[in-house]
Amino acid sequence: MGNLLVVGVIVLFFIILLPATVRVVWQYEAGVVFRLGRLVGTRPPGIRIIIPFVDVMRKIDTRVVVINVPAQEVITKDNVTLKVDAIIFFRVIHPEASIIEVADFRAATFQIAQTTLRSVLGKSDLDELLAHREKLNLSIREIIDEHTAPWGMKVTAVEVKDVELPPGMQRAMAAQAEAERERRGKVIHAEGEYQAAQKLAEAAHIIATEPAALQLRYLQTLTTIATEKTNTIVFPLPLDIMAAFMERVKKSS
Repeated sequence: MGNLLVVGVIVLFFIILLPATVRVVWQYEAGVVFRLGRLVGTRPPGIRIIIPFVDVMRKIDTRVVVINVPAQEVITKDNVTLKVDAIIFFRVIHPEASIIEVADFRAATFQIAQTTLRSVLGKSDLDELLAHREKLNLSIREIIDEHTAPWGMKVTAVEVKDVELPPGMQRAMAAQAEAERERRGKVIHAEGEYQAAQKLAEAAHIIATEPAALQLRYLQTLTTIATEKTNTIVFPLPLDIMAAFMERVKKSS
């Protein structure tokens, strides 16, 4: 009876110690182990054994983390007030630093992202924000990455999602775009008229230097008129034909 009691106590002891001794680290995790408060290393994925009541393991997720930065009110360099939101992608590459160097790396990264977004966009014009968003995304990513690197993190991407303009600014930009389209249309029309005038001038020069070209053009015009279903057909006579006829009349007189 006494032996059974001892065996039971030992089994119960192992059952209690087993969860505190054996830890499972998943493939996407890293286990940072502290022994009596001091860092002793990082355990890779798998089944890991620690000293119960002496070692403490903290698991850090090493997958890509997505932080959605809500709309921030930004005043651009040209004094335009707008709201901009963004999304941040980062991951932990040094699990030990993410625990030792900062209390909450997610919250800290979120705060850095908010202040950096307002700072970078506040130094840019509205036109630059709308036309060169990729450049601003790169600048924001580099600044956030520089601040979070000591915390063991790597910012992989920053994307400005939406730019909300005031209603008055939207109407002004729509009017500006419409005026720009009208200007381009007029320019294209003027260029077409200019090119047509150049071609007509070249044709007139050829006709003036080559009388036969005028005769061919005259015959082409007659062919075109003959195909039309009209009641009255007027045949124009070239001036050189009339001049030759008048010359003969003078000679006969």
